[in-house]
Amino acid sequence: MGALGELINGFGTALTPENLLYAFLGVLLGTAIGVLPGIGPAMTVALLLPLTYALDATSALIMFAGIYYGGMYGGSTTSILLNTPGESASVVTAIEGNKMAKSGRAAQALATAAIGSFVAGTIATLLLALLAPTVARLALQIGAPDYFAIILLAFIAITAVLGSSRVRGLASLGIGLTIGLIGIDITSGQQRLTFGIPELADGIDVVVVAVGLFAVGEALWTAAHLRRSPIQVIPVGNARMGREDWKRSWKPWLRGTFIGFPFGAIPAGGAEIPTFLSYVTEKKLSKHPEEFGHGAIEGVAGPEATNNASAAGGLVPMLTLGLPTTATAAVMLVALKTYGIQPGPRLFETEPVLVWGLIASLFIGNTMLLVLNLPLAPVWARLLRIPRPYLYAGILFFSSLGAYSVNASPFDLFLLLAIGALGFMMRRYGLPMLPAIIGVILGPFAEEKLRQALQISNGELSGLITPLSLIVYVIAALLLLAPLVRKLLPRRAVVPVLAETAEAIEESHHQHGLTDSVSVETKKRAHREGPGM
Repeated sequence: MGALGELINGFGTALTPENLLYAFLGVLLGTAIGVLPGIGPAMTVALLLPLTYALDATSALIMFAGIYYGGMYGGSTTSILLNTPGESASVVTAIEGNKMAKSGRAAQALATAAIGSFVAGTIATLLLALLAPTVARLALQIGAPDYFAIILLAFIAITAVLGSSRVRGLASLGIGLTIGLIGIDITSGQQRLTFGIPELADGIDVVVVAVGLFAVGEALWTAAHLRRSPIQVIPVGNARMGREDWKRSWKPWLRGTFIGFPFGAIPAGGAEIPTFLSYVTEKKLSKHPEEFGHGAIEGVAGPEATNNASAAGGLVPMLTLGLPTTATAAVMLVALKTYGIQPGPRLFETEPVLVWGLIASLFIGNTMLLVLNLPLAPVWARLLRIPRPYLYAGILFFSSLGAYSVNASPFDLFLLLAIGALGFMMRRYGLPMLPAIIGVILGPFAEEKLRQALQISNGELSGLITPLSLIVYVIAALLLLAPLVRKLLPRRAVVPVLAETAEAIEESHHQHGLTDSVSVETKKRAHREGPGM
């Protein structure tokens, strides 16, 4: 049976009343969470992980996927109305979206964001359904040396592309790998980094790490930066678009889709870089470049489509290779493992009901999100008035409850607080969260594959070299050497929009603590290269 036939069967799973209910709950909760500044879908999924153990794995994953997509939708609302991105992938949307809102076009900005997200999400999910089985079949030919090389490439690419700097990215990855080493070595039976504490012999549960870094760390960070002044929300009516708005938006929607999906699908994706590229592309191609910086609708339509296409693309490596490219995908990977399901090439064979039900639910959730977002935009705007102290106190309470429920161990509460404090310090010094959580998840897996490859070759390093792994190592080397090559090449002029956009993104990150994407370093690089005309 082909992919389309399997997808039809998946709709049979996703359209059951129970799964429809969980899809609706997911998109509703995800949109509400995405609207609230500082609370992203990764934190929400991490927070709900311990509370969903009683659910069927398919139902839980469908709800988490709804939260994932809903968070992408909701993040645009706060970006447009408050110039405060709900999560880092919505930073670029704030540049033009908030200017549109201040000029009385909030409804049009919200409408193009919602419809563009629907168009991009639908197309990207269809690409996911068509490409993922092929990727899975090819991945079956991958051996232990190839897996190790691919994971190593993911480590290098994530720290090089998504971190605020390479040093900070590597530091965050090192923290994650260190946490992943805690426990008993499976091969030798020796305890590692347990410091004689019996409770650490089995390692630190990934759920506790995820909830601590994302939920507790974010709550502590926000509590330390609470503003006393009341939030002023721009009033908004029902989201709508005129004929001229449709004419100027549909091409950016399509371009954004095909920019975002490949970035999400590669094992170093994420939505921050492609949304930035989409914004630059739309300014260069627009017939109204003078409007950019003053509320150009293309500057909202393109990045929002890119954002959601990247979210769907990120599920390709997660399902087929077990490699997450975003923080939310990483936490969803944790969810799969808590149900005893191993993501990877055989997932489409061993769990076809779950996989195709999940993919089909994305189409359903995407439609639900469009129906919810267009008429309910004023309702979502009212959520922005919830007092932050009450909001984050509730998050800390449910974080503690969830961490305790994992093993019913009071020791986990101390670990949660310690990891939450670590998450706070990482935010304080600009260390991105994604490399850390990926290091915790993939570090033990990389170690296992490395040992398998060396055991097969009797300890010879040549056992790590295969035709595929050699190609991957070359790509990794190019990523590492890219900064040096750029320094040696003659400096060229940078399009002014690059410097302007980088500065706007960095300023928004600085104000709102979003340090996981384009950073101060991006701004400095743009200005440094600019004078080279």
